[in-house]
Amino acid sequence: MEVKSERNSAERLEASRGEGGHEDAFANQVRTINLALQGGGAHGAFTWGVLDRLLDEKDLAFEGLSATSAGAMNAAAFAYGLAVDGRQGARKALEGYWKRVSVAARVGPLQPNAIDRMLGDHKLAWSPIFSVIDFVTRVLSPYQFNPANYNPLRDVVEQSIDFDVLKRPDCPAKLFLSATNVRTGKVKIFSGEELSVAAVMASACLPTMFHAVEIDGEAYWDGGYMGNPALFPLIYNCKSTDIVTVHINPLFRNEVPRAAADILNRINEISFNSSLMREMRAVSFVTKLITQNRVVDGELKRLLIHSIADDEFMSALTPTSKYNADWDFLIFLRDQGRKCAGAWLAKNFVKLGVESSVDIDKMVPLNLRAKLHERIFKPSSTIISVSSCRRVNEGSIKRAKELAASASLIRDMS
Repeated sequence: MEVKSERNSAERLEASRGEGGHEDAFANQVRTINLALQGGGAHGAFTWGVLDRLLDEKDLAFEGLSATSAGAMNAAAFAYGLAVDGRQGARKALEGYWKRVSVAARVGPLQPNAIDRMLGDHKLAWSPIFSVIDFVTRVLSPYQFNPANYNPLRDVVEQSIDFDVLKRPDCPAKLFLSATNVRTGKVKIFSGEELSVAAVMASACLPTMFHAVEIDGEAYWDGGYMGNPALFPLIYNCKSTDIVTVHINPLFRNEVPRAAADILNRINEISFNSSLMREMRAVSFVTKLITQNRVVDGELKRLLIHSIADDEFMSALTPTSKYNADWDFLIFLRDQGRKCAGAWLAKNFVKLGVESSVDIDKMVPLNLRAKLHERIFKPSSTIISVSSCRRVNEGSIKRAKELAASASLIRDMS
């Protein structure tokens, strides 16, 4: 597939202006980047589109991927395909994985009915089965309503990825998958010989839907609670100084949620973004010290942070659509991801290896973030949230909240 001309035109324009102090010759050099991929259920198909578009760039190389939940599945498929057959292999592996997800969903209860398809809003709002499952997961734990711990995604992952390939020392992309240790509340990074189907399932284990994943005597839940995803594995284990984060969970929303489901969804978005934003701010702080020559011993690495996101598009999607694996919806998300990545490349490709393309402090102004947090957790909203949560299995939800609340503190101390 041909690289889009708009990126090349924009690159030549930027290079000719000499912005950032780099010369025309630098514009033709291969940039090596690290990728940080968030989770978000079926919305992870947006990341599939982003990766698919990045693979078009012949002047772009990939060193490491740190990922969580749906991002972990994208990352594993990407790295596996890249190892087997280069860029074409990565593209094929990603498409194969998402096709299997869609096929598995066809025989499951969570799929759009005729009304949903007619409206074309992908919400599953008219699915009576979804309402039943939503109610059951609020009343019973997965150990009660799913005693066999059936998870169709496990078969999909096993069919899509050969983990022996990912364990090889010559694997072209380093892979780091985040999960949350249920007992200690700390992030666990699976890499190298630790990579397995179980590691991917641990990274994507929703505690209200599935049993905790047991690996070597430890229990793990979704990695989003402590790292969505974690950046430090890329900082310590990769040579490239460019980290490109692909966002699934909106950082900012214009409207304050009122409905119970929307409030819970926004709480999850804030919680799952908190550890990532804290790491990004720490990186930004250290980079400023290095730029200002306040750190001159060479022990700290100057990192360049980039962000591919479409908050407006993602905010328009409903929480229920994260469970919609209908092929038409996945293709819709993939195409939007490709479009977003293409626009980002046209604007920011020349900044790779030169400077950060995002100002962390301006991504979500601190005063707006504090105000949004205050409004979401005001007393009237808390009453709605608590009344909704009371019906949920108290043990899992209580522990999930403890992990989310402690994430910032642990990240500060580590």
